[in-house]
Amino acid sequence: MVYLVGRGESRKVLLKDISENENIPGPFLGKVFQTLVKSGLLNSSKGPGGGYQLAKRPEDTTLYDIYCAIDGGKDLDACAAGLEECNDEQRCPLHDSWQPIRESITAYLTTTTLRDMSLAVEQKKKLTGGQ
Repeated sequence: MVYLVGRGESRKVLLKDISENENIPGPFLGKVFQTLVKSGLLNSSKGPGGGYQLAKRPEDTTLYDIYCAIDGGKDLDACAAGLEECNDEQRCPLHDSWQPIRESITAYLTTTTLRDMSLAVEQKKKLTGGQ
């Protein structure tokens, strides 16, 4: 999705181009993109002039949106020890140490946007000479 931001918000990009430029296997990327289309984060169109594009502005898409679309968002709420019942009232042995980590990860994912990630990638490329 960061690759799409770098190509312009309204421009459609072929899956093949993304796969080649980002060194991601096409079949894998295709499955991920199907999920992102179904979740409303990407638009896709077939035929001449077709391809993928962002469905929303990069500043309106958080990493949490992407995480939830791909993984469902339940892992952060799950018990770190794998217990079915684990909450503030019924704590597992890892609950107190996992809770602040979970809150920190959730805060980062909900406040970091696709635009933020794109800017970070651009900055890294400048620092590393485009790699």
